[in-house]
Amino acid sequence: MDEHEWLAGRFETHRGRLRAVAYRMLGSFSEADDAVQEAWLRLNRSDARAVEDNLGGWLTTVVARICLDMLRSRRSRREEPLEVRLPDPVVGRPDGTDPEHQALLADAVGLALLVVLDTLGPAERLAFVLHDMFAVPFEEIAPIVDRSPAATRQLASRARRRVHGSAPVPDADLPRQRAVVDAFLAAARDGQFDALIAVLDPEVVLRADTGAGTTARFRGARAVAEQAASFAARAELARPALVNGCAGLVVEAGDRPVAVLSFAVRDGRIAGIDILADPVRLMTAGGHTPPPAIRYSLDATHADEENPR
Repeated sequence: MDEHEWLAGRFETHRGRLRAVAYRMLGSFSEADDAVQEAWLRLNRSDARAVEDNLGGWLTTVVARICLDMLRSRRSRREEPLEVRLPDPVVGRPDGTDPEHQALLADAVGLALLVVLDTLGPAERLAFVLHDMFAVPFEEIAPIVDRSPAATRQLASRARRRVHGSAPVPDADLPRQRAVVDAFLAAARDGQFDALIAVLDPEVVLRADTGAGTTARFRGARAVAEQAASFAARAELARPALVNGCAGLVVEAGDRPVAVLSFAVRDGRIAGIDILADPVRLMTAGGHTPPPAIRYSLDATHADEENPR
């Protein structure tokens, strides 16, 4: 085995973790893939033998730095922050048996959590993601954000308070989630307003991202039920799916997805609904390749990722 093959093999053993870090940092499959690819290029330009004993830690740090730069660039390009910016959802089989889905979302990173993460400052997001989701010590995170370990701890603490105060924690029982979502879908299909109200939390929040900067946000059971009632025609085209570890729906017209709905079910009622209906992000990449924003298998659809460039 030559040096390149050895290095590629070592890199592949860390790819899954690196993609998980990048996805949580960026909320975008394409950007996460770009970050991981850049880490591979930097590894090729480095003395890999010098970091062999802690290659995983070195790569995690490199990906984190790349993601931090991408977040800062994203923020500087955005003249005014969007009211709603939904991340790329991870869609799997409704029974939760998709291994790639389980691997990427081992700690159940729902869309609602990713939406909240997107409101954090880049350094806050990095500190929270690396420490709270991947158990990276603050001493290792501090040099990445150019702060002391104590200041880095404060960044993560502030982020944690915002996350816990804004992102609903869904019920852990997936069949119970599915039963509630099925009841919502049935009520929407039949136009039963009172039945919709019954399955919605009084403070439910609906967020929708339809692309081209067009977003919407509704709060309260009555406002959300009114929106759901207008969903009746498309409800006939909906099928169950697992969206970021939670019960969800995919709406298809022909063989194309036109919307992905994620639900946060808490205490037997729907506390949050996130809808991605951006036609560009849901557009099929070509042939039978799943749409890049709702990949069912994160690795099998990319032949070039079998061997890093």
